[in-house]
Amino acid sequence: MGARTDAARAEVLAAREGLDEELVRLEAAGRAAVDIPARLRREPAKVLGTAGGAAFLLLGGPKRVFKGVRKAILGEKAEMPKSMLPPEIEKKLKKLGPDGEAVRATLEREFADYLDEKAPQRRERDLAGTAAVLLGGVLKPVTERLGRQLAERALDPDGFTFAEGMRRARARRGGTSGNGPDSNGSSGNGSNGAVR
Repeated sequence: MGARTDAARAEVLAAREGLDEELVRLEAAGRAAVDIPARLRREPAKVLGTAGGAAFLLLGGPKRVFKGVRKAILGEKAEMPKSMLPPEIEKKLKKLGPDGEAVRATLEREFADYLDEKAPQRRERDLAGTAAVLLGGVLKPVTERLGRQLAERALDPDGFTFAEGMRRARARRGGTSGNGPDSNGSSGNGSNGAVR
């Protein structure tokens, strides 16, 4: 029974050591991911470009640019009028007679004839709008995915910051001496364990 106890104890100690190492790695990864100033000092163009691109995509920049281009090409959309029926039309409606149902039926027939007559012109005019809607439907998922990828890239820890974070976390936890090789193969210095 003593051998089983020793084996169980060894398993528990190995699991504890593995957990401790994972905690050190998690802490280092977290610190490296949020250590934006260090990354900004090393690669300012890359960090600022990634952050700017992510902000542009996540704040709806492509949609705004598309709307601006569409407005420049097709012109501004007219707003709806406050009253749908001008006074001249009201006068014409009163001339059709007092029977509301008969007036309604006449208007529906004449309006249907008018729509049939103008359908080809409407289709040509609406083709540009339909193309814009289709293009927007295709580009929206692409820009959202690209925005998410840029945001992930901006928060992804780089190797140097991660290795430095690992060294600091190990030195702080005291689990390893800090004089052995760290995760990137270089040997650390345990005397430089200052924490930010």
